[in-house]
Order: sequence, then C-alpha cells, then structure tokens
Amino acid sequence: MSKQNLIKTIKLLIVAIVTLTLWLMPVDSFGIEGLTVIQQRMIAIFAFAAVMWILEAVPAWVTSVLIIVLMLFTVSDSAIASLIDVANYPGQTTVNDKGVEQLTGIIGYKDIMSAFADPTVMLFLGGFVLAAMASKFGVDVTLARAILGCFGKSPKVQLLGFMLVTAIFSMFISNTATAAMMLTFLAPVFRELPTHEKGRIALALAIPIGANIGGIGTPIGTPPNGIALGALKDAGINIGFLDWAMVMTPLMIVILLVSWVVLLTIYPFKSKELEIKIEGRAEKNWKTYAVYIVLALTIILWCGEKAFGINSYVVALFPVAAFTALGLASGEDIKGLDWPVLWMVAGGFALGTGMKKSGLAEALVTSIPFSTWNVFAVVIGAGLICWLLSTFISNSASAALMVPILVTVGTGMSEQLAPFGGITTLVVGIALSASFAMALPISTPPNAIAYSTGLVSTKQMAKAGLIVGVLSLTLGYSLLFLFGKSLF
Repeated sequence: MSKQNLIKTIKLLIVAIVTLTLWLMPVDSFGIEGLTVIQQRMIAIFAFAAVMWILEAVPAWVTSVLIIVLMLFTVSDSAIASLIDVANYPGQTTVNDKGVEQLTGIIGYKDIMSAFADPTVMLFLGGFVLAAMASKFGVDVTLARAILGCFGKSPKVQLLGFMLVTAIFSMFISNTATAAMMLTFLAPVFRELPTHEKGRIALALAIPIGANIGGIGTPIGTPPNGIALGALKDAGINIGFLDWAMVMTPLMIVILLVSWVVLLTIYPFKSKELEIKIEGRAEKNWKTYAVYIVLALTIILWCGEKAFGINSYVVALFPVAAFTALGLASGEDIKGLDWPVLWMVAGGFALGTGMKKSGLAEALVTSIPFSTWNVFAVVIGAGLICWLLSTFISNSASAALMVPILVTVGTGMSEQLAPFGGITTLVVGIALSASFAMALPISTPPNAIAYSTGLVSTKQMAKAGLIVGVLSLTLGYSLLFLFGKSLF
C-alpha cells in the first residue's frame, strides 16, 4: 500500500470511529432532554460531515453526496425499513397528517432530495452558465481589455487595476476561472519583468486576493454566500441580490484598497513603467451580441429585483433558458459546468434541512443555554473558527459545516443579537470569514493557481494572506456590528 493510500485509509478509519461512536452511544449520554433516535443519527451524520470535510479523505463534493445518501437511507421516510420500524423504537413515535404512525423527527425523502434543486443551487447554475458563455465567445477577454485600458502604465496603478478587474469578474463568475484567466493575461508581463523585481510577487498575489475578496460582492460570487443566504431564507430572512450587493460591494472595494496598500508595502515595485498586452478578441457576430444582451438583461433583472418583482433565484434561470434556446450553449457546455460545486452546496443545505426537520435544531436551542453566552464571543469566535478552518479546507465546506449549527445558535440568542442585526450578522459573518481565508496555497483554488506560477513562495503568500485576512475580518465584522441592524 502506498503512503497516500495509507493516509487515506487512516482518515477514513477516524471518520468511521467518530461516526459509529456517536451513532451507537446511549441516547441519554448526549445530555439533550427528549433526544430521539432520528436526532441522534443526525448528530452522527453531522459529525461524519465535519470530520470528512476537515480531513479531506475524499473531495468535498463527494462528502456532500454521501451526506444526502446517508440521510435518505437512515433518517428519511423512505429509509431502510428496520431503521424506521416503529416497533423497534417504542415511545418515539408520532402520527403524521395522513394518520400513519412514524418515528418522531423522521424527514420526508423529498425534502432531502430537494437540496439538489434548492433555489440557491439554481442561482449558482445561472452564474456558471453566464461565465461559460462569456468565456466561450470571448466576451470576458474583451471586457477585461476595456477595463484594464483605463489604468495606464504605472505599475502601482496597474496592480490596483488587476485587483479590481479580478474582483469584478469574481462577483459574477467562478473565482477559480477568473484567477486562471487573469494570470494568463499577466504571463507576458511576468516574462518582461526582471527576476529581482519584488513587484512580480505583488502582481502574482493580486490575482488570488482580488478573486477571493471579489467573491463577497454578490450572492453568486462564491458558494459560502449562497450557503448563508439559503440558510437565512429558510429562517424567514430574505436578502435580495441587490440588497446584498449594495452592502458588500463597498466593503469589497475598501478591502481591495487596503490589500493594495499591503502588497505595495511588503512587495514594492522598482520598475517605473509596465505594459500589459491582452491577446484575443470576441468575434463580431450575432452570437457574441446575444451573449452581451443576455448578460446585460440578467444583471438588470438581478439589480431590479424589487422593481420587477422577480427574485434573483428565478432570474438565474433566464440565461440558462436563453442560451440553450438560442443554441449558444451545447450539451458539452452544460456538461463542463462546475457540477461538483453545486453538489457541494446541496450537501450543506441537506444538513440544514435534517437539523430543522428532525427537530434537532429546536432540541439544541432548548437544551443549551445560549442566552447566557456573550454575543461578541459567539459571533467573533465563530468567525475565527471558520476562518481557520477555511485556511486548510474548502471555504464551501467550512460554511456548509458551520452555518446550520449557527442558525440554531442564533435562534437561541435572538434577543442578544437583535441590537447587532440578529441572526443575519452571525450567518453573514461566517460567509465573509470563509472568503477571507487565503494564507496558504491550499486555502483556495486561486491561491493554488498563483502558487503554481512559481513566482510566489508559501512564505510570501502566507505573509500577505495573513495580513490581508486579519484586516478583512476586522473591517467586515466592524461593518456588521456597527451597522448590522440597518444593513439588510
């Protein structure tokens, strides 16, 4: 057995031990009054998800699929018969609205499977299709050239330009795709700069920082945003596309400016001029114009959500329908979408559904004295934990892991959180914290792409990433605490 396979086997054994221990423990050992067998299984499944995502024994999206399958087979109304046979669990039954006796807290299989088609998943699907078509017809390159042409030849100004352009693209398309595209544009610049030029490091880091920070700007910018909004929607709090963007875009710009100063301070330019040439151009034909029109209409509908009365989730399907109906998006284009990310997000929603429908969330609120906890310690502590987790594992996995439990915590602390924006502040803070983790090459795909150029070392990335991360957390939580009640 190879070393890699041995490590993977050890990780899977740890997952199995933790999951089975929680699954088989006596119910009363959890200290939660009235805990049912279904709720205990949900605790075990939650632990399974947490350990799998942290250890990364398998890709994060695989864990999400396993979560949904485990829930369907063990806690749904279509689970393995012996696991939901009321005769095996006396005293733990209720009668449903159809007059059928069933286990207390059992979850409808349709509720679990609906996670794959959650409105937030559809929001990301629309964003992915937009990004794919913009790339296919050269619209992204044309827009990048038009924007970057405004920044002249000063290295300092061009550094800011690259950060802003990267951030703008990351607001609407995958930050991984954005980072790959922008680093392609920078390749000839890197070849022209002398090897002793520290500004090379700043330029290489500008892309992942711009991509990571840019993702906070819109609901579709990065999966943690969608996970947070989906959880808030389930809690009865609806934040529209424009509502989010109007709050987060200014914050994004401020953080980018701060990050720009940080990069110029620790990796200053010696060169006085820098010329950037972007190859490629969109063809002038009806297909390209159609992409521009659909892109513009989608953004207008997103921004005019309240005026038009169409929510952002429904609008997201407009480009999917338009591009497929016009024949611009082929079957291969649809196959090439980032389906693993969609499944990853779906797993987080399934966990949230399980905690809520099984009654586990309510049981935790009732049994744990959240009302006695310090509100600042909970909000800041949760953000720091998510930030640290996201430094080593997928930010989507971190958010999917923490958001469901923090919705429960927020419900139990509703009175203390009210002056600071309520549960919204707690959950949105998690989304921001996940995006601000960028200290290592493994922290985010854009970081890995930048590291792969060979222009930046792990130490250099960690230095900039930690400084920017801490400053971003400070600015983000300051905004939430000071204006949280009136933001959304």
